[in-house]
Amino acid sequence: MQTVYLNTNEIKEKARALSAGDTVYLSGTVYTSRDAAHKRIMSAVESGEALPYPIDGAVVYYAGPTPTPPALAIGSCGPTTSGRMDVYAPKLLDMGLAAMVGKGPRTKAVCDAIVKGGAVYFCAIGGAGALASKCITECEVIAYDDLGCESVKRLTFKDFPLTVAIDCHGGNLFQK
Repeated sequence: MQTVYLNTNEIKEKARALSAGDTVYLSGTVYTSRDAAHKRIMSAVESGEALPYPIDGAVVYYAGPTPTPPALAIGSCGPTTSGRMDVYAPKLLDMGLAAMVGKGPRTKAVCDAIVKGGAVYFCAIGGAGALASKCITECEVIAYDDLGCESVKRLTFKDFPLTVAIDCHGGNLFQK
């Protein structure tokens, strides 16, 4: 196992060098999307509407941050259970999604799509949202503001600590 400092714009080219169990300190642009946002994104995909962010090469964080306190970039921002997005993930991975960040195991269909697309699934530490927020330097709502905490946000990560849970070779921490 290795420790890697990685920028989000490098994931597609460096995913093959990552293995399940590696520690990654991720920096760069990440988009939040949870259940309600995923449903709207998929509806937009199906109807040919503009998407809130480019899927190809994107990193999605399954999170719904709490309101932002004064003088901070974001409120508590821990991961949501990823399995709730499994119905949407294979299609997004087929569209070029580079990585997902969440917690918990994924379905076989998602694991297969990760391998097929050369993507990666990272796990963040659940229950440590306040600590995780210290690694987020910017937060901007970019779509679906009416969804509140589930709106789509563009975040800037700075050395956000993650573990590679499922790699693009089929390695899977949940199966070990």
